[in-house]
Amino acid sequence: MKKVLFLLFMAAISFPNGFACTNLLVGKAASTDGSTLVSYSADSYALYGELYHWPAKTYTKDEMLKVYEWDTGKYLGEIKQAAQTYNVVGNTNEHQLTIAETTFGGREELVDPAGIIDYGSLIYITLQRAKNAKEAIKVMTDLVNEYGYASSGESFSIADPNEIWVLEMIGKGKDRKGAVWAAVRIPDDCISAHANQSRIQQFPLNDTKNCVYSKDVISFAKEKGYYSGKDADFSFAKAYNPLDFGGQRFCEARVWSFFNRYNKDMAKFVTYAQGKTQDPMPLYIKPDRKLSLSDVQAMMRDHYEDTPLDGRYDAGAGPFESPYRWAPLEWKSDSVKYCNERPISTQQTGFVFVSQMRSWLPNAIGGVLWFGVDDAAMTVFTPMYCSITETPECYRIGNGDLYTFSWTSGFWIHNWVSNMVYNKYNYMYPEVQKVQQELEGKFISQQAEIEAKAKQLYAESPDKTIAFLTAYSTEEAQFAFDRWKKLGEFLTIKYMDGVVRKEKDGQFIRNEHGGPSSPQRVGYPQNYYDKVAKETGDKYKIH
Repeated sequence: MKKVLFLLFMAAISFPNGFACTNLLVGKAASTDGSTLVSYSADSYALYGELYHWPAKTYTKDEMLKVYEWDTGKYLGEIKQAAQTYNVVGNTNEHQLTIAETTFGGREELVDPAGIIDYGSLIYITLQRAKNAKEAIKVMTDLVNEYGYASSGESFSIADPNEIWVLEMIGKGKDRKGAVWAAVRIPDDCISAHANQSRIQQFPLNDTKNCVYSKDVISFAKEKGYYSGKDADFSFAKAYNPLDFGGQRFCEARVWSFFNRYNKDMAKFVTYAQGKTQDPMPLYIKPDRKLSLSDVQAMMRDHYEDTPLDGRYDAGAGPFESPYRWAPLEWKSDSVKYCNERPISTQQTGFVFVSQMRSWLPNAIGGVLWFGVDDAAMTVFTPMYCSITETPECYRIGNGDLYTFSWTSGFWIHNWVSNMVYNKYNYMYPEVQKVQQELEGKFISQQAEIEAKAKQLYAESPDKTIAFLTAYSTEEAQFAFDRWKKLGEFLTIKYMDGVVRKEKDGQFIRNEHGGPSSPQRVGYPQNYYDKVAKETGDKYKIH
């Protein structure tokens, strides 16, 4: 059954490699409660949002695992199956290990067409085989060395309750099996991020506690002509993913937005984010204050608000100050090239999460994947514990797909709502925020009580705890789904046909005869009317 699920999963989704996905990382001494936190926005117009699950299982020594390419579903080959695999829920496992990624691509000639392990398979196979971050790095690098790496350049976030690492990897090209890579530990009191641009510059060559790397990561770059200086000055990013305008404006700008919000000194890097200067930002920084789970969730909803990259108030935002821009990112006017901003929160997201990992709790209780589907700004982060043995119906694999609408699918219900809101953003989005705050506030406020009960059960039997948390996660996901569906119904009625129907506390106001009251005709903002009048002259003038 596991192999069937793996095939369905790989065949069902596809990530483009262009400017997709964002990871934010928070060390345990940089978080308010001592958690390590890693977020992931899985961004692709071809990705259907579901919560994947592999149960723990034992295998015989002769069993093999078929590997299918993450992007296409193409069969790549077989590898030896592990004797024991661990329970995996989305991008975390029963030991609270979390792995996420962003694709940086890098040098095209370094893709190995004969490789068997692509980056998506590498994540989910490793989650089934590793217990902590250091072990995961070894599993990942051993796998690509043995079977070949089938993808382009990747940045991986690898975290457990005590450590967070960034691993960057790229293949060696045709007829050169394996990969070159470097992994750097993020200090406990720091935050980091990556978003489709390689971020590891110089790294310590003699500090195995905080940095490990392939033995040929520098010599291979020299052999290929990517670098010719001293080993101590070697930059992984400059050698394997040279910076260009897109790498800054579409990718590093997202990292800058996170850093800028939590460290006042990062404001000076705005010109780097805009692609005007080239001195890179550090891999990690110390924040001005500690970050909470809610802070990271809020950051995943960022559109550069209140920064020089904020796009809500120019002509591209339309009359209702939308921060969204439809693809493609680049466009022309009179043969001059322009761009749209690419913020952290984006319409093409399939699923998003913030993984919370806590060392002071049993693993079954300590790991929570706060999971949502669709655009981070338009979703609800619901608590999925790392030990659960079933996934909720609204996130279930096979409940709809990109070409099959399902009224019981969280992905479709959230997209139904978000696509109502996008084009009437400034007066509809507050309705979304109100329900987000209601639901997420509920989940966070009851977390201590739920976990206290889970700990009591754990003293009796870990299996009782797992059953309890599975039921709780399922119930809360369904609760959030039902509430979001009600929100969609409410928004459809209230904002239908470009008017606003009057309501109070969620109840629509009727006239004295019990019929519908006259709606408010909101029209457009005055500044938009002024633009229309200026551009059209006397065309619409009333004489």
